[in-house]
Amino acid sequence: CDVVNRGAALYGNLVIFGTLDAQLVALDQETGKVVWKEKVDDYAAGYSMTAAPLIANGMLLTGVSGGEFGVVGRVEARNPMTGELLWMRPTVEGHMGYRYDKDGKGIENGVTGTVNKSWPGELWKTGGASTWMGGTYDGSTGLAYFGTGNPAPWNSHLRPGDNLYSSSTVALDVKTGQIKWAYQNTPNDSWDFDGANEFVTFDMNGKRYGGKADRNGFFYVIDAKDGKLQNAFPFVRKITWASGIDLKTGRPNFIAANRPSDPTKGNGDGKKGNTVFAAPAFLGAKNQMPMAYSQQTGLFYVPANEWGMDIWNEPISYKKGGAFLGAGFTIRPLNEDYIGALRAIDPKTGKIVWEAKNTAPLWGGVMTTAGGLVFYGTPEGFLKALDAKTGKELWKFQTGSGVVAPPVTWEDGG
Repeated sequence: CDVVNRGAALYGNLVIFGTLDAQLVALDQETGKVVWKEKVDDYAAGYSMTAAPLIANGMLLTGVSGGEFGVVGRVEARNPMTGELLWMRPTVEGHMGYRYDKDGKGIENGVTGTVNKSWPGELWKTGGASTWMGGTYDGSTGLAYFGTGNPAPWNSHLRPGDNLYSSSTVALDVKTGQIKWAYQNTPNDSWDFDGANEFVTFDMNGKRYGGKADRNGFFYVIDAKDGKLQNAFPFVRKITWASGIDLKTGRPNFIAANRPSDPTKGNGDGKKGNTVFAAPAFLGAKNQMPMAYSQQTGLFYVPANEWGMDIWNEPISYKKGGAFLGAGFTIRPLNEDYIGALRAIDPKTGKIVWEAKNTAPLWGGVMTTAGGLVFYGTPEGFLKALDAKTGKELWKFQTGSGVVAPPVTWEDGG
């Protein structure tokens, strides 16, 4: 879906990263020599690796990319020093998880969910739900949180049901690989609203929660220990696919008329279903660019985008390694003066405290510091610093290149 690499993990004397042909490579930090290399899966079947690996409790956790090719998403745990597999957990309901002995033999570790419960027919076998963004780990809960991508294909009428665990946040026990809880942001996703965005844990009212600004336009506050929904509210101005999130059930209130239709029942030619307008567009109210949280202000800083799309379904069949979409689309901005907006969001109230609009979409991440600052970059090439409380722009620097990654800090001379 994109020829990118989102970073490496450091462990011991190793630099560990994934490759586009679905391998993991560990290099010696001093010499650059290959210490170990493991094939994760078959790139010819659509698998790739774009996310930075995650070190959690002494283990190396990785996901897979390739949701638009009918792969099956999963999370793997490895020994970071040797690359040997410890466990594997699929993120599509119906597939078997495994733990591995010292000889690399797979021992069944329970089916994910129940076969055909939320995936009728055979489509669960090529169900998507790729874990292409990597995960986050919270030592206080012992859980690793991985977002999952869209179900495959986009054509939702082919797969009635919720299609677990696509477009979700999945909380995994890092020791066993068992799913402790899962929350689905977009059941029976029709709009490519991947749920892969990061889950940022934080303390509020004496409890541990996680915040997630989903591609679908809603911001979710979820109990980090048990997955119960605390709050959900829009962080963009226009959402057309649902009228809101029911806080009792945790489910969206769908607007049926704004779901793309069966192409065989649309305008009669069998080649294209009815075109509907959907906001946000599939590029997301927020996509891969990470948000930030400030312990000082208690606010999240979300790089949001306001755009919509005309979308329609088309007939589709699975072919190994081929694109598995079944939809067409045209994306367009919603406003004349801006697409991107950095927004400070209060997770307690759901209110947008301040915003800084940007002409182009925001496609880089955000960083907050203990100096009361918020840093982010723009596609126009500016690195900016804002006051975390007020949103006032304090300075900006023209880098000479569009910024599509988050800022980092480092220590110089102690």
